[in-house]
Amino acid sequence: MWDPKRNVTFIAVACTPNFMRQRSSLAHELAHALFRDWSTREADQLSNRSPSEIRADAFARHFLLPVDGLRELLGAPTGDLDPIDFSQVIQDFRVSPSLASIALCSAGFISEETKKVWMKTTTSAWATRFGWIDHYRSLQIESQCPRVPQRLLAAAVRGYEAGVVTVATIATLRGIDADTARQELEDAGIVPTPPLVRETSANEIHNVEVDFSDWPAELEDDKE
Repeated sequence: MWDPKRNVTFIAVACTPNFMRQRSSLAHELAHALFRDWSTREADQLSNRSPSEIRADAFARHFLLPVDGLRELLGAPTGDLDPIDFSQVIQDFRVSPSLASIALCSAGFISEETKKVWMKTTTSAWATRFGWIDHYRSLQIESQCPRVPQRLLAAAVRGYEAGVVTVATIATLRGIDADTARQELEDAGIVPTPPLVRETSANEIHNVEVDFSDWPAELEDDKE
């Protein structure tokens, strides 16, 4: 989402157990931001694959899985890649089998037939077969944790320190309880600045004279 008034771009990606897919989604949305693809299409057109969507997919693929990186890892393409090397590509570059298959086929590392087969596989299956399933599970935990934008949280902490933002606001942003948020802030030496209150002496208080002469008669009884 783009705010034209402030010229600020917002990119939000949902929490998911599919770590690799989350990364490709972020790269895809980054492409839209870089190319300023602010869509004005009607809702019934959103299902069609526009040139900007195709370009964003290509950007994500080359951004996450550059050909130079593949050649550095695998050497010159031969068209016949060993499955263990395919697994290493997925693990090292942290991309899905689908994205890896397309990129490897385009670069000449695998055939079209192999691409069609490997595109249908899952990251979990490769991780289990080649012994990095624990690593993959740790990535899944990471991709399922909600994270507040760093700049937003930093601004909220500054506001808390200045005494204009409550600890409850920070707790809500982070998805934790207020006591935990307060304790973490205190452990970091961050406490609200107390408001400046100037003490006033009795001599500075002026006498106030009130004239009751024009009060209505019925109020005179109440005054007495």
